[in-house]
Amino acid sequence: MHELTVTLPSKKRIQTSYGTRVYELIKQEDELKQSDFPFVAAMVNNELVSLSFKIEINSNLNLVTLDMPQGIRIYRNSLIFLLAYAAQTLYPDVRLCIGHSLGDGYFCYLENAEGIEDDYVRQIEHKMFDIAAEDLPIVRKVMSYTEIVNHYHKRNEKTRVLRLRYRNEQKIPVYSCNDYIELGYQPLAPSTGFLTDFGLLPYENGFILQYPPSSNPLSLGKFEKNPILFSIYQEYKSWGKILGVTCVGQLNELTHKGDIENFIQVAEALHDKKIASIADSIHHRKGEVKVVLIAGPSSSGKTTFTKKLAIQLKVLGFNPVMISLDDYFVPREQTPRAADGSYDFEDLQAIDIELLNSHLVSLFSGKEIELPLFDFKTGTRKKSGCVLRLEDRNILLMEGIHGLNDQLTPLVPHHQKFKIYISALTQLNLDSQTRIPTTDNRLIRRMVRDFQFRGHSALDTLKMWSNVRRGEERNIFPFQNNADAAFNSALDYELAILKHYAEPILKTVKPYHEEYAEAIRLADFLSNFMGIPERHIPRMSILREFIGESGFKY
Repeated sequence: MHELTVTLPSKKRIQTSYGTRVYELIKQEDELKQSDFPFVAAMVNNELVSLSFKIEINSNLNLVTLDMPQGIRIYRNSLIFLLAYAAQTLYPDVRLCIGHSLGDGYFCYLENAEGIEDDYVRQIEHKMFDIAAEDLPIVRKVMSYTEIVNHYHKRNEKTRVLRLRYRNEQKIPVYSCNDYIELGYQPLAPSTGFLTDFGLLPYENGFILQYPPSSNPLSLGKFEKNPILFSIYQEYKSWGKILGVTCVGQLNELTHKGDIENFIQVAEALHDKKIASIADSIHHRKGEVKVVLIAGPSSSGKTTFTKKLAIQLKVLGFNPVMISLDDYFVPREQTPRAADGSYDFEDLQAIDIELLNSHLVSLFSGKEIELPLFDFKTGTRKKSGCVLRLEDRNILLMEGIHGLNDQLTPLVPHHQKFKIYISALTQLNLDSQTRIPTTDNRLIRRMVRDFQFRGHSALDTLKMWSNVRRGEERNIFPFQNNADAAFNSALDYELAILKHYAEPILKTVKPYHEEYAEAIRLADFLSNFMGIPERHIPRMSILREFIGESGFKY
């Protein structure tokens, strides 16, 4: 058995035997034992792996602790594993469904749950704590394709059988605890004893699996309701039932049978119908609403939504006028700085709020203004020569990340504003217990768009994504419940289109890049989708904002 070299986080090099597991190295090396947070996984040559991973080549080793982004994700996925194990033990004939994130938790519900006790949430929670107290090992292993498919057939796990139908690996990674088996999508915690902080809260027609917030991963916070986000999910879930597609396997079935074009047409029609409904809500306040403010996180499709909304408003007799908030940036030297000293263009104070509000007040009182024009090369604002006065049929449309924050428009009375929150909240799951994070959907959208139109590599996008997310947490998500209406821009078929663009550029991220683990995670995720030809996508689709050949000009 030959010796291998492992480079520790301190850059110290040690010799170890082929096949040594990561947890054995932790036991042997004192410098790996010290941490304020428990170790939940490892990075071996920038690949995220479980602590039971075998070292088979010369490797750089870094440990993943509970407070790190990867550790937080592992903890939350492990809680889902624990929940599913407990639910199956208590109610073997009931199907657990994991929905979307809501606050610091996941919305979940049970199907075929007729006849079970009213306090099933309390019973499942108690069972979860019992399993956690036993500190049972969660073991990663591989099973043959036939073996795992037969296992899920016997359990009548239809969504998992469908998911596997369009994969053909000889060996399928799984995680097991006693006789409970789960497909191995990502690493999980080493044992149930790691899972000490969680709770189940009854909520609407299901319950919340509550987890610790990212800011304090060792204890639960107070659960905050989010009615806007929940209403979006419920509406979109009903769309999924209308379309007959709630998991990737069902989408792949349509693609395989050649029925996907009709599915796309109905999905796009539902989008247009919702936008028309929002336009109707604005029309009901005609004469009162002067400005429509549109906000949402990165790559949620705000720009195309605004253009599509303008069309619907024209149908109702409005003559929409769009104003770009980017032209109201303060001069570069006045731009706030981030903690690292770089310019923070997402800070509210990066916008000349005084000038913006002065212009809005003037416009709404019937006066004429000259719109500014910001020169991004020089970092200065100059005259545009474009004069604007609002006529009776005009209505302003303004799209930007701060649209829902009333501090952006403090001089505009509330009744003159109509606020719209745009999200990209997919209701589609990989299977009933494996959710698709909304952030993954948006990240893949942005990666494709940045490569297509902005000259950025996949690596560039992955590097900047954490900063983008921090900006959203500060500037967008706290204000989403201020919205008068919400629109979900996700399309259930879109990842099957985006994979054609994303997979090749993800391969340009190499094992020596720190972002490699994220790149291969996304690539593995996309491998669950059968590709759909791009020609089926309408030119006015929101998806065209990211892949190109849109009927709109940007």
